[in-house]
Amino acid sequence: MKRSDKTEKSGLFGNLGQKKKPVVGEESAPKTIRHIERPVKLPFLADMEAGKEQYGSAEDMEDKWGLNEKQATLNVRRKRTLLSLAIAFAAFILLITGVFYILPRVLPDLFRGTNIELFVEPVINLEYEDPDYRVVIESTVPLMSQPDSSSKRLAEVLYNEPVKYLTDSENGYCKIATMDGLIGYVKSASLITNMDSIEPDVHQFKLIVSDPSKNIMTHASNGTLIKKVMMNTVLYADIKREGVYQVALPGGDKGWIGSSGVIELATRAETEQVSSRYFVSSVLTFVNSRYLENGMSIDGASVNGVVYVCAEINGFEIARTMEGQAKAGIEVIPEPDAVTGEIMIEQILPGDILFLSSPKKAPGDTEIYEMAVCTDTGTLFMLSPARTTVRLREFKSGDDICDRIITIRRVFSSKAG
Repeated sequence: MKRSDKTEKSGLFGNLGQKKKPVVGEESAPKTIRHIERPVKLPFLADMEAGKEQYGSAEDMEDKWGLNEKQATLNVRRKRTLLSLAIAFAAFILLITGVFYILPRVLPDLFRGTNIELFVEPVINLEYEDPDYRVVIESTVPLMSQPDSSSKRLAEVLYNEPVKYLTDSENGYCKIATMDGLIGYVKSASLITNMDSIEPDVHQFKLIVSDPSKNIMTHASNGTLIKKVMMNTVLYADIKREGVYQVALPGGDKGWIGSSGVIELATRAETEQVSSRYFVSSVLTFVNSRYLENGMSIDGASVNGVVYVCAEINGFEIARTMEGQAKAGIEVIPEPDAVTGEIMIEQILPGDILFLSSPKKAPGDTEIYEMAVCTDTGTLFMLSPARTTVRLREFKSGDDICDRIITIRRVFSSKAG
């Protein structure tokens, strides 16, 4: 009885939420499709014939819309995207061209004649347009009295120094004139015609070497040596970085030089004259250098050559020759001691230049034989007795040097500059 009750309950309520499982071997009833007895009439289909209510059917796009097969496909969007990218790229190219190519050429013309500094064209005056100008390409070049290496050595010309070509000569020499008026012969191979390296207005900086020598290198750091240049060599630079300059070299090349031991000026400026102590300090860098007739570098020096380069870098223009230097500055005439009648050497100040007669002079001989520079009271920078070096020598009142003095010239003031 209990089992039948349970069966009845499941028959009444359990079948409400459960599907009847098919019995194995029993045929299942075929599935049927429900039909809508009253189909919904859509408003936009009201004008269509009954039984032909179709939507979503294909249309003839060319006949109805004027589109061909390619235009009616989704490839149009891709092509339009590529076209947009191409237009954008072309606009970018035009913008870059306008900013970096067209504007720099158009704006100066638009603002020409105004006071706007950005558009003021620099005035370029070429100093060496004359085809007879040449520039020196060696560290130092001897200027000879004749086109012969055995002739008298008149002076030297320095690297990157302009000279005026006069005539060709024999033995590979040519006759030239320096800018300060000396005329002599130099090796033709030591000169070139390209003057760009010394045109002031085409560069940014003027540099004067104030050390006894400086090296020009291929790179700003860890480069190889291009040229060793000497004191008073003038170079022009276009780029300045921390501790170095990029300088223009004869022939159109570029090189790098350290900023220490170099005087920087505006391209047309001259060195400001300083006090005698700076001049003396420069002279002392040549002590014990090898003597070379009229030489003016650390590799071979004479007293007049040292005076020339040291005076020039410290703001005083002076001749290269001993005879010309004997007329420089003002003459100093020291007073003799009232008791001994000897020259009081305390009146000869550091920086004074002494011109001396020969140690073997005859009475009344006033021809200049050599010269010396006073570097301190009782100390002279002069040629050694063996004529092999330039060195320091002490002297005092009553020495034979005092008797040989022809004239004393004061080029620099003792006051600090």
